[in-house]
Amino acid sequence: MRRSAIVLAPLLASTAVALLSGCDHTEPKRCVDEQNHVVDPKFCAALPTGQQTLQGTPGNMGGYYTNGIFYPHIFRYYYGGAGLGFGSLVSGGSYSPVPGHSYSSKGTTRGGFGSLFSGGGGEGGGGE
Repeated sequence: MRRSAIVLAPLLASTAVALLSGCDHTEPKRCVDEQNHVVDPKFCAALPTGQQTLQGTPGNMGGYYTNGIFYPHIFRYYYGGAGLGFGSLVSGGSYSPVPGHSYSSKGTTRGGFGSLFSGGGGEGGGGE
C-alpha cells in the first residue's frame, strides 16, 4: 500500500506546530502607560513589589506639563497579549500575571513611531 502525499503533508505540518507550541513559551511583559501604550521599561523598574501602578515624575519625564501644572502618567506592567514595540497599543493580555505562566520583558524594541514614547524625545537607534 502507498500513502498519499496529500495526507502526509498536513500530518507533518500539524506535527511541527505541536512540537513548536510544546516548547518552553515565554509571554511578553511590557511597561504601559494609562492609555495602554508600550513605554520604556525604566518607568516600571521602580514599581514596588505587590503594587499595581506607579506615577511618573518630572525627573524621569513620566508625565507632561499644561499651563505650568505637571500631570503624571500612570505606569504598570501588562502581561501577555499583543503589542511589543514602543508606542504600540497592547491587547489580549491582562494587568496581572497568570499563575504558572512565564513572562519576559526582553522582546520590547525601539524604533518607528513608537520612539516618540521612549521617554527621551528622540533617543534610540545608534548601536543600542
